[in-house]
Amino acid sequence: MHGIFFYIGIGIGLAAACGLRPYLPALLAGVLGSAGALGVAFTGHFDFLEAGWWLVVVVVVLVSSYLLQLRLDQERFQAVVAPAIVAQALAVGALLFAGTLAAHGDAWWPGLIGGAAAAALALRASGPVVLGARSRLPDRAAREALTIYLDAAALLLAALVALLHPLGYVLLILLVVLLVRTRQRAGEKYAGLRILGR
Repeated sequence: MHGIFFYIGIGIGLAAACGLRPYLPALLAGVLGSAGALGVAFTGHFDFLEAGWWLVVVVVVLVSSYLLQLRLDQERFQAVVAPAIVAQALAVGALLFAGTLAAHGDAWWPGLIGGAAAAALALRASGPVVLGARSRLPDRAAREALTIYLDAAALLLAALVALLHPLGYVLLILLVVLLVRTRQRAGEKYAGLRILGR
């Protein structure tokens, strides 16, 4: 699959997957890029995304995030570590999208904006769902296991987009629909609380 339509599709999809959790999509993209597989490649300024040292750094940060989640209580984790993960998701999403465009000879800077935006959309759309699921889980072990499921979902989405690049557009549409529905439910809940408060 060749052409700007497909490259934008994979860039959007990889960036959106990073919005769920950035580490495994970054690893998958790096491994595919170093192998030159499935149209994933990084060259020029972005060739570090497939370098061995970069992949090691990503693994170290992934393991560190799990260890911090185990050591810290949920309030401290959300206050200290979660903002760093959000920043990493936005940055890695931007880099993967920009690197994908650059590797195919296209202007890379729109990928920085588009990648950060796609990751932010995924964060906004999935955030309330994840927080709601965490609050309903009965114990800490179950809440921590949810992070593993998020990593698996992010990896699956990145793999599907790598296999079929236009799925990135489908993922973008699904995230917009999820965000709209989440906001509608929040609005209905708020309206219900206002009625009860009268």
